[in-house]
Amino acid sequence: MTRLEIILLLLIAILLGSCGTEKAQTDAERQDNIPMEVKTDTLTKHLKPFNADLPTIGLVMYNGVLQSEVIATSDVFAKPTEAGEQLFNVVTIAETEEPITTEEGIRILPDYTFMSCPKLEALFIPSAYDMYSQVHNERIVAFIKERNNEAKYIVSNCAGAQLVGASGIADGKKIVTWIGGGEQLQKDYPNLKVQNDSLVTFVEDGKFSSSNGNLASYISALKLLEKMTSPEHRKFVESYLYLDRLQNWEE
Repeated sequence: MTRLEIILLLLIAILLGSCGTEKAQTDAERQDNIPMEVKTDTLTKHLKPFNADLPTIGLVMYNGVLQSEVIATSDVFAKPTEAGEQLFNVVTIAETEEPITTEEGIRILPDYTFMSCPKLEALFIPSAYDMYSQVHNERIVAFIKERNNEAKYIVSNCAGAQLVGASGIADGKKIVTWIGGGEQLQKDYPNLKVQNDSLVTFVEDGKFSSSNGNLASYISALKLLEKMTSPEHRKFVESYLYLDRLQNWEE
């Protein structure tokens, strides 16, 4: 190979390398001009962390539970203050860690089991259309008895009153259940002071309160919220939930 051929080969190599460098620079510049995709961690954004310094509201769950009675309580107590401050921990509790299937078919993963549940300030006991399995479940009844010793408030909605009756924790106290269920509740648990469910929507007797259930569960939750906070905060939560829009809504 002559000297001239060697020089030509070197020149070609230099030119090719230069083109490659320019292409890489051009690609990098184009990459800089492409807007980066913004990824949002929606779970972290909406997850309310458990704060051991806050009172904890516990919601008992089991298969067949009426989801409106679970949602009502969480709806009310999970709302922040007007300044955006978290006031409560709201947790769901079940016998196992397996997902719970509601009466309406929605699956909910419980936060805690009966064994791992933290200390509770209030315990809400919702209902199902068929309470036989729950009333005869010794673990659920035992859990309610145990947590009654620490909880300042016990709330039952609808047929959740049957679990209160089976546990014996509210003997001698006033209680109301679903509309049409009071007569049988009184027969099954004669030590309860069962109120006329055709006239009474909500009743409170000491640390115990109860409602007819379903959407009336908002009443029991809001009543307790006011007691644990203030009338002003209850009013704020009601406005947050647009409950005022349910008044004369057909107009």
